[in-house]
Amino acid sequence: MRPNKNQSPINIKIITLSLFFLLFLVLVAWSSFSSPRSNPPPKSENDDLTNPSSSLSTDEEDQPKPSTPACPSLPLTPTCTKTPPSLANALVHYVTTNITPQQTLKEISVTLRVLEKKSPCNFLVFGLGHDSLMWTSLNHGGRTVFLEEDKAWIEQITEKLPSLEAYHVTYDTRVHQADGLMETGMGDECKVVSDPRFSKCQLALQGFPSDIYDMEWDLIMVDAPTGYHDEAPGRMTAIYTAGLMARNRENGETDVFVHDVDRVVEDKFSKAFLCEGYLTEQEGRLRHFIIPSHRTRSGRPFCP
Repeated sequence: MRPNKNQSPINIKIITLSLFFLLFLVLVAWSSFSSPRSNPPPKSENDDLTNPSSSLSTDEEDQPKPSTPACPSLPLTPTCTKTPPSLANALVHYVTTNITPQQTLKEISVTLRVLEKKSPCNFLVFGLGHDSLMWTSLNHGGRTVFLEEDKAWIEQITEKLPSLEAYHVTYDTRVHQADGLMETGMGDECKVVSDPRFSKCQLALQGFPSDIYDMEWDLIMVDAPTGYHDEAPGRMTAIYTAGLMARNRENGETDVFVHDVDRVVEDKFSKAFLCEGYLTEQEGRLRHFIIPSHRTRSGRPFCP
């Protein structure tokens, strides 16, 4: 339809402005609905380093959080374990008895230093006494075996301390035979390194359980049998056999300790058959020898 010439020019301007305003609103509305949402900013390569939780997947986030440490008072300890039974038993035993080991603190410390380096290891002890539970505890995780001459004493000790591994052994020597046995030990048959079970030397002990000979002992302590009177078995054969076991091991070294070296037999026999050349330390009445395997080097002399 053609416009009326008689319309006022003011009305035409108002209508024109209104149309422009409506058109503007339509454009704004269309722009807001049709424009895509802005993408998130790209993730930096360092985001995972600065914020580790940002790399977790939804499944990982749903996983239960680890429980609090078992020992919150020990933040540097990842896990908390109980006191080993052998140590707990030793603590209770020694704080509830007035009987103390026969070795002094300084003498015990010599063996302790070796155990700190070698344990858990195989530790053979000639003798069963008030210090036996201590040696077992200090060698926690290893095997500590005691050889005892008195069967009744074994029963008495193991009844109170059943965790100890002890065996009854017999000796057919006497202290008053020491001089003759020393002369015998100087013979050629006693300088041959072999399994004590098959040795031709009179000093070699051959009545132990087979397991004792089959095991390679890292430490051997000679603190028995009884040796303080002439009719006692004496430690002549024990000292010689300890040295033979050490030399006969397949490889490595054995630490051998002899107690009561203030007595004639222990003094002379340890020097002769464990060898002064292998003596590394003496503290009080305790001597410490380090004896190497003789099987790894043929022709090695019995004593250096």
